[in-house]
Amino acid sequence: MYCAQWNADIGPIYPKTTEGRAAPLVRYDLHADKPEVEFAGRVLYTPTFILVVDDQEVGRIEGYPGEDFFWGLLAKLLERADIDLDTQPRHSGT
Repeated sequence: MYCAQWNADIGPIYPKTTEGRAAPLVRYDLHADKPEVEFAGRVLYTPTFILVVDDQEVGRIEGYPGEDFFWGLLAKLLERADIDLDTQPRHSGT
């Protein structure tokens, strides 16, 4: 089950953002086969946003705290992973 509020607030714009291009969203079904990614622990809540670099979990956001908090928490995860948003391509508008 995916978070309807996240889908409404952020889902349509996320892939168009610098953050979305740096950390593309991949959805996993908790009840399906385990993905080929090593998570630090079980997913207990939905939604759980897990930042993965080189098939290893860097960090996660458990739950959806609202749009304002989501972007700040995501920025901290990207910083922890040494992902520089200034070097990411900008949206061309097409």
